[in-house]
Amino acid sequence: MTRIVDRAAIELALPEIDLVAAAADAFRAHTAGLAVLPPVGELLFDDPPGDVHIKYGYLRGGAHYVIKVASGFYNNPSLGLPANNGLLLVFSRASGALDAILLDEGIVTDHRTAAAGACASRLLAPSKVSRIGVLGTGVQAALQLRYLMRVTPCRDVCVWGRDAARVRAFCEGLADTDLRIESADSPRMVAERCELIVTATASTEPLLLDLPAGRHVTAVGSDTPVKQELSPALMAQADIVAVDSLAQARERGEVFQACRAGMLDASRILELGSLLAGDVAGRRDDQQRTVADLTGIASQDLLAATALLKHIHHAE
Repeated sequence: MTRIVDRAAIELALPEIDLVAAAADAFRAHTAGLAVLPPVGELLFDDPPGDVHIKYGYLRGGAHYVIKVASGFYNNPSLGLPANNGLLLVFSRASGALDAILLDEGIVTDHRTAAAGACASRLLAPSKVSRIGVLGTGVQAALQLRYLMRVTPCRDVCVWGRDAARVRAFCEGLADTDLRIESADSPRMVAERCELIVTATASTEPLLLDLPAGRHVTAVGSDTPVKQELSPALMAQADIVAVDSLAQARERGEVFQACRAGMLDASRILELGSLLAGDVAGRRDDQQRTVADLTGIASQDLLAATALLKHIHHAE
């Protein structure tokens, strides 16, 4: 019988599983050739602006495959609606039977993306981080901070957003943490003040144009061929550029934009799984510039979904 899991049950289970470790496992499996991940299915909308991604795949030797639908409609918050929505379908790889439907309304995608950001930042950020910078004031920007708190002792934050009211609401939404948050007048100010920067917007033009020495950027907003948060010149500055999937980076995200502009040699790009496995060297010193460009891979969704289902089953 197909199990149906609603958002409330998922929200109860999320704090009980280690999604940062699951993200690392997903990256390792992908780079090791264990993940079978077809190209992303995608719908892009102009009026109102939005996008829908269909991601699917399995791990060789695993018990399940997953199909995920995740949407983002960026005018929704002004209508009092959440920007994101979606669900996950978990099937038996042995029989094709639909084992579970996770009616998560997009929160699994939100959390696994934030966990992936924390994993990437832990790998590539300088050893000393005095302040974390965030571009964006939405759900993902806040979750990135909550997951970064698991991997860094830094609690000083500088946030930039286009709308002052949303910046205030963002700060209020994190009042339950011990984060000390100040606002910035520009993305450039964030880059100047912060060693570790996260970009989590739906921008279609660069917000960060260049990067001072000793900085790391984890970019999670650009997950389509038209979105862009980092300039090609910034990408060219980076000593290390790492991605979750080389195949996806050729089609979307910051690497895609920089390569298309002729500013970045694709042969320089590393996968996070290679860094985690120790196959390639990571940051050598605190003066290097590093970038992690995350477009999200289905193995993350699979491992997050199966970890949730396992926890829920054992908790019953």
